[in-house]
This record gives sequence, structure tokens and C-alpha cells, in this order.
Amino acid sequence: MRWLIFILLYILIDLYAFQAFRTLSKNFWLAGIYIFISIAVLLVFIYTLSNMDRSAGIATREMYIIGWFLVLFVPKLILIVVLFGEDIVRFILSIFNSLFGESTTYEMPSRRKFVSAIALGIAAIPFASLIYGMYKGKYRYRVLSYTLEFDDLPEAFDGYQITQISDIHSGSFDDASKIKYGIDLINEQESDVILFTGDLVNNFASEMKPWTGLFSSLKAKDGVYSVLGNHDYGDYADWSSQAEKSANLESLKTLQAEMGWQLLLNEHKFITRGEQKIALVGVENWGTGFKQVGDIDKASAGLSSDDFKILMSHDPSYWAERLKKDSKNYQLTLSGHTHGMQFGIEIPGWIRWSPVQYRYENWAGIYKEGNRVLNVNRGFGYLGYPGRVGIWPEVTVIKLKKNK
Repeated sequence: MRWLIFILLYILIDLYAFQAFRTLSKNFWLAGIYIFISIAVLLVFIYTLSNMDRSAGIATREMYIIGWFLVLFVPKLILIVVLFGEDIVRFILSIFNSLFGESTTYEMPSRRKFVSAIALGIAAIPFASLIYGMYKGKYRYRVLSYTLEFDDLPEAFDGYQITQISDIHSGSFDDASKIKYGIDLINEQESDVILFTGDLVNNFASEMKPWTGLFSSLKAKDGVYSVLGNHDYGDYADWSSQAEKSANLESLKTLQAEMGWQLLLNEHKFITRGEQKIALVGVENWGTGFKQVGDIDKASAGLSSDDFKILMSHDPSYWAERLKKDSKNYQLTLSGHTHGMQFGIEIPGWIRWSPVQYRYENWAGIYKEGNRVLNVNRGFGYLGYPGRVGIWPEVTVIKLKKNK
């Protein structure tokens, strides 16, 4: 039944979008090619999703099939929006002509070629963008730098620099040279500490093994710290037993230790400069609609509201639901998880939009609530759609300053 509804919806959208092509050309062969491609894409997409082996996770080939389905389907959604707008105008004109015109019968005006041409031109933008996103955009790393001022930052940490990365999703990678470029970019920032905010893999610890050599090269004066994301627990794969699933998580923890990373599991560590210190707090995943094993009370046991704290929490909904109002005063929270949906438009000072904003209040960049700050990293890797459009992979650099 689920597939039947999807197929019927797909056919209706396809037939409606087909009107734009038929308005411009009545060529039999072009119509045949359009229909053949539409049917082939639908069948391959359904076959792939129906036969996906959840015990093996999503493969690169399967992600590209999803990607190409989106490349060919999303532009059709653009087409039907434009065509539907024209149909509303045609309907109004037909009613007006039947009531006040010379014609005594109801007749819809024919479609106009120039409207169909405009619709196809607009639809070509997401078509080209989605292809670019799969082959170039997903590795278009950029460094976003922020300077954040705090009244209660210890004097010794004035100018302290953090590099944050998130959502590596190593099981999706397919180009070692591009990953090396991204890692080199992180090291070039020469920050005091590197913080990773979860989702090292898609499902399995084994996904990370080919990449441990590269990620072991991440270096910072005060080390590399990490927390777990929702994908790290293996909840989205089928396991033969709970013991096998638990062993996978333990293997992932061991891998991080072997890379020289310090994984924080509902706990905190102090970073010191002389006699002054800041607390680095790491909670396990807690998200609205996702796994909720994060325990901020356990992670911050022994800390006071006067301690300066940097909190790592994979899902930003924990900040919205609990942390920004917590009496212990978590001055800076670092999250990821949303990926910015890997699709959107960001033009500084003008527009900032992604479909993910209808799911998450805090989905990318800096947010402030009083004296508390949240940064949501857009992610280093990708998942599902094997690309990025407009929301590029991110390395965040944050410099802490004491407000004087």
C-alpha cells in the first residue's frame, strides 16, 4: 500500500510536469525518451529501496541511486508549481470569457509556450545544482570563523581557539584525496583544541577503519575530544543480536581511542591554563524524536554555575529543550546533526533557508539566548543524498574572548 500511494503520486506529478514538454514540442521520440526515463528511474528507485540490506547499511551505489532520483524528480516539482500557477490564470480567464466574453461556451485557453519555457528554465537550476552537489559540492569544505565574547571567561583563556567538526559519516566517503584536503584544512587552523560533535559513522564501526590513518593526523595543543551522535549507536541497521550491536559500539569507542581522540560519555574534563580552567562537557546523544541517553546532570556533576563550560551535544534540540535554561549556565554549546539538510540557500545578509528549518528551530550557525550561545555545525560529511547544494561542508573556528 505504501508503494502504491507513492507510485500513484509519482505518476500524477510526472504527467503534470510532462505538459511543459508537450507544450514546447510534439515530437514523438522526445516524448518516448521522457516516458522511458521516468519509468526506469521509478523502477530502479523502488527496487533499490525494497531490496536494501539493512544489516549492511546504505551503500554508496544506493546513495547515488537516491541522488539521481532526486536530480530527475525535484525539477518536476518546480515544473508543476509554475504550471499550476498558469492553470489558475487560465481557469480565471475561461470563467471571465464565458461570463462576459462573446463566447457562449466554457473553454480553457491553451497553454502558452513561453510559460512552459520559463518553467523548464527554472527547473534546470535544481537539476544542475543537484548534479553539482553530488560530484563537487559535497567536498566543497569551507571554514566559518566566529569570535564570541563572554563576561565570565577566565582571563587565561582570552583568545582561546576551538575548531569544531561534526557529522563525519565516514561510511559515505568515496574520495580519499578530498577527505585529506578537509583534514589538512582543519589542521591549518592551528586551534588550541579540536571538538567533534558526533556521527562518526553511518552505522558500523568498520566504516571508519579505512579512514583512521587520516583522522589520526588531527592535532591540537589540548587534544581532540568527541561525543557520540545518533548514528554511532547502530540503531539504523539490523543486527543478529543485541550483543553484536553492543560490540559494534565498543569497537567504535576503541577506534576513537586508537586515533588519539578522547570520547566524553556523559562526563567532563578540565582544560587548564596556570591556575585557571574551563570545563569541557560531553553528553551522549539526546534528541527530540531520536535516541535520548544524554545525561547533563551526570556529565556536569561537581560543576557549578560559575565554572566556564563548553558543552558538546550532538543534537541541538537538547539545547532548545533543556540546556539554554539550565541553572548551571552552559555558556557555549556545540552541536551538529541537522546537516542543514545538505540543501538550501545561504546568502549572508539577505537569505538563509533550508527545508530543515521547519523541523529544527536551531539548524545552522550561531544562536544566542541571553548569555548562552549555541553553534550548530553543518557537518563534514553527508548521508542519504550523496551531495550538498548551498549548504556546504563546514569547519567551524571559534575564538573565545573575554568581554572587557
